[in-house]
Amino acid sequence: MVRGYDSYMDTLPRIIQGGMGAGVSGWRLANAVSRAGGLGIVAGTALDVILARHLQIGDPGGHLRRALNAFPVPGVAERILDRYFVEGGKPEHAPFKSKPMLSASPSRALTELTVTANFVEVFLAREGHANPVGINYLEKIQLPTLPSLFGAMLAGVGYVCMGAGIPAAIPGILDRLAAKLPVELRLDVAGAEHGETFVTRFDPSELMQGKAPELVRPRFLAIVSTDIVASILLRKSSGTIDGFVIEGPTAGGHNAPPRGRAGTSPEGEPVYGPRDLPDLATIRSFGLPFWLAGSRAEPEHLEEALAQGAAGIQVGTAFAFAEESGIDPLWKAKIIAMSRADEARVFTDPVASPTGFPFKVLRVGGTLSDASVSEARERRCDLGYLRHAYRRGDGSIGWRCPAEDALDFVAKGGDAADTVGRKCVCNGLLANIGLGQTRPDGEREPPIFTSGDDVANVARLLAPGRSSYRAADVVEYLLAPSNAAHVAEQ
Repeated sequence: MVRGYDSYMDTLPRIIQGGMGAGVSGWRLANAVSRAGGLGIVAGTALDVILARHLQIGDPGGHLRRALNAFPVPGVAERILDRYFVEGGKPEHAPFKSKPMLSASPSRALTELTVTANFVEVFLAREGHANPVGINYLEKIQLPTLPSLFGAMLAGVGYVCMGAGIPAAIPGILDRLAAKLPVELRLDVAGAEHGETFVTRFDPSELMQGKAPELVRPRFLAIVSTDIVASILLRKSSGTIDGFVIEGPTAGGHNAPPRGRAGTSPEGEPVYGPRDLPDLATIRSFGLPFWLAGSRAEPEHLEEALAQGAAGIQVGTAFAFAEESGIDPLWKAKIIAMSRADEARVFTDPVASPTGFPFKVLRVGGTLSDASVSEARERRCDLGYLRHAYRRGDGSIGWRCPAEDALDFVAKGGDAADTVGRKCVCNGLLANIGLGQTRPDGEREPPIFTSGDDVANVARLLAPGRSSYRAADVVEYLLAPSNAAHVAEQ
């Protein structure tokens, strides 16, 4: 149990904003949610390329440069600006300049970009208010984790959330980073021999040149699907877990695979059953705060969660389509209109994501959810966030992605069957936020939107005569009845 549990509970948010997609939960959204009284969460995925590409379109408003000016190590911001910033923005149809691919032993330039990108996002999310903000990472994306965590901590992040795996090593890593000590993270490498270990390392002193400020260890919330996974984490964790987000299969993004052999529905979606439901009595017995997630964006669901002993709820989809989210405004308007017309549908695709986790895909024409668009796209892997590590014959690490060219994947020892139905989630998610790459033939990378089942109902958040809504509207909608009940109790 957390020390000083009662006082700790008093500080907890009732609403956590989900960390959706690369750049969807950007700093603007997290800032707006935290200002409104929830816990704003920045999505920590691919922040290095997001920073690099935003600088190449000219950093409209100058916000990124303002945050870069606050980075505490001299020379780092200048090097990043020299490499990526384009005054006035690159020509619209010109391709983005690439940045280095992720590596177990990254270059100094990539480490600086990763640390700084996470710093920038959290700095801007915290700007102008005194409420905490958090950051969300995927356990499956291991290579940038250590410098990413440090960059977020440099900016004063209050919470770190992580799911899509069993992040048992992260609490101890946070402890060491807070003490500015070197850290390492064991990598999952297919084909590793017995007793063989592969790691990636990060030493704060090498980057900071002995000038790191005092750091506060953020609270760590593990995102899990069941009490069983939560129990495993509590037994194996390298340090303190401060709470859990219990995420059901109707939540957007990556879902945990169903337990057992339930098979798929006639439409081809994974079938979830009673074994996939968390035992809340067991969760409560851990003595840690928890939040319930997955189609919870209704006032009555918040009240129900509180009555079940939860600290509150995590809400993703309702925030994903708010004005402040990173989704391209034209696509956002189209999807809200689909919701209003009762045409917004999500397919839980068991094979789309290279991770192997089921991935919720919003069916929208002109995106990778459209078979004709997906089949017309040339398969390539040039971002590499979801690549898989494998052991080469000489003992070194190789990288392959089930969404890359099938012949290339097989040449690296992969199974051709694993490439069937895979989609380039990395490039697709960047296209969602207006940062899709332009190819040599002039074609733009198509988007792939992920969303929870609640997308069918987001139009309910529109005020009469409005075609959009703000993050504060969502918080107000969810908290109003709860606040009224709280006042009545007093």
